[in-house]
Amino acid sequence: MAASKPVEPQGGHGIPHWKVALAVGAPLLLGAGAFYLWRRRSTSKRDSQRITPEGRASPVPSGSSPNQESGTPQELSPLERAQAAKNKGNKYFKAGKYDQAIQCYTEAISLCPPEKKVDLSTFYQNRAAAYEQQQTWKEVVQDCTKAVELNPRYVKALFRRAKAHERLDNKTECLEDVTAVCILEGFQNHNSMLLADKVLKLLGKEKAKEKYKNREPLMPSPQFIKSYFSSFTDDIISQPLQEEKSDEDKDKEGETSVVKEKSGYLKAKQYMEEENYDKIISECTKEVEAKGKYMAEALLLRATFYLLIGNAAAAKPDLDQVISMEESNVKQLRANALIKRGSMYMQQQQPILSTQDFNMAADIDPQNADVYHHRGQLKILLDQVEEAVADFDECIRLRPDSALAQAQKCFALYRKAYTGSNPLQIKAAMKGFEDVIKKFPKCAEGYALYAQALTDQQQFEKADEMYDKCIDLEPDNATTYVHKGLLQLQWKQDLEKGLNLISKAIEIDNKCDFAYETMGTIEVQRGNLDKAIEMFNKAINLAKSEMEMAHLYSLCDAAYAQTEVAKKYGLKPPTL
Repeated sequence: MAASKPVEPQGGHGIPHWKVALAVGAPLLLGAGAFYLWRRRSTSKRDSQRITPEGRASPVPSGSSPNQESGTPQELSPLERAQAAKNKGNKYFKAGKYDQAIQCYTEAISLCPPEKKVDLSTFYQNRAAAYEQQQTWKEVVQDCTKAVELNPRYVKALFRRAKAHERLDNKTECLEDVTAVCILEGFQNHNSMLLADKVLKLLGKEKAKEKYKNREPLMPSPQFIKSYFSSFTDDIISQPLQEEKSDEDKDKEGETSVVKEKSGYLKAKQYMEEENYDKIISECTKEVEAKGKYMAEALLLRATFYLLIGNAAAAKPDLDQVISMEESNVKQLRANALIKRGSMYMQQQQPILSTQDFNMAADIDPQNADVYHHRGQLKILLDQVEEAVADFDECIRLRPDSALAQAQKCFALYRKAYTGSNPLQIKAAMKGFEDVIKKFPKCAEGYALYAQALTDQQQFEKADEMYDKCIDLEPDNATTYVHKGLLQLQWKQDLEKGLNLISKAIEIDNKCDFAYETMGTIEVQRGNLDKAIEMFNKAINLAKSEMEMAHLYSLCDAAYAQTEVAKKYGLKPPTL
């Protein structure tokens, strides 16, 4: 369940950033929102419904009354006659007589002088409102388009057209319109923000599904792979192979060398030690096809690397086969396969299947500390903190030297206290972090999670020190540089230093999708949308799951929509 960065949830009941941060062993990305990537101001109810038609668009000259039935048409100007028709249409609209309202608005449009663009735009927008009530969405789009051509910053018309595009399944057009609305409203209208968030998620899922299906498998960086395996303590396939002792020196040594020569699994293990990861799947396949001595181990190792390259579809049959084995000597392998399949289900947002797998693993191998460690992470994602802590405690009982479990237990307790605004529990959790890093001074994870808690408490200087400790222990861990860079932005608003640290992360690991995503986030905030899109696309190509890819597409589409809005309407959001 290791990954390089937290992932944006994809549904209404998705997983918050901080929870994924715990599960993958990385503090959350500060300042990245589900929609646009700047801080939202408090929402207002202004223009929240946008259902009713517009009232009077231009003042009627004194002495004139558009509603005056005794007056003759010759006494009114063309604009006044248009206003009178519009006002009559409004009455029909409020009475629910939409056909009559449409006729009146049409009359107003035909009467209005073409140079009166604001008034004319109002009449088109009002007719669109009536069409909206009749759910004739194409007509809504047409009339709103006319209104926006006449008045490019007409919020009501833009939002109404966005909703019509949503009904017509024109997601890209909907996104552009609602983006313009959000910018014009200063990101203060809740309804606009919700629609933007909704369409971004739909677009992200749609694009990720197609892209992920056809993507080329990509091996992650050696640092990521080592970090992944370090989250297991009872994983046979990641441990150095224990060779059998020979009773007869030369004969036995010769026999062992023959076994090594023929065993694809043993070659794969050798490649693991050499960090030659690209050859592991093919060597495991040789062992499986030969039905060799290490077939179970080869299936599990191959499945693990399928998961690492993001090919869950290929991993699942191998995991299923290992799990179905009944031999007593493969109990530990079965439990490990269940952990990995359960983690895969969790990543696919299938918590029921994930829970079932972890519970089965605990039944099969109750003394396996990894089961409780990884199940504890699942419980955190499901907001079951007490059960998570119980699992971490069981992991620690079985493996008292498990620094990672102790650090994550502290982080779980801290988040519960923080979200519950309990000062005493927060203080106790912070002391717990101090105890962990004192007891395990070489556990980089302890410093990283403590740094996140310190950042929440605005103890920025000490958080910075903790990230420095991480870097001292793991100088090749790119994600730590990203988090330290984000801290500089939050703490000192030091944009240059923050960007330099994130650039350093990319220099260390050019497959660190977290770094590209974060760089894109910052470029959006700076108004450098083309650069942001470039960074998001790099992150998309490195995404390790369809869910993660969908999140990245949402960010990229949000940035692209802003470029289109800037071209069409000259609108740009606030920047750093």
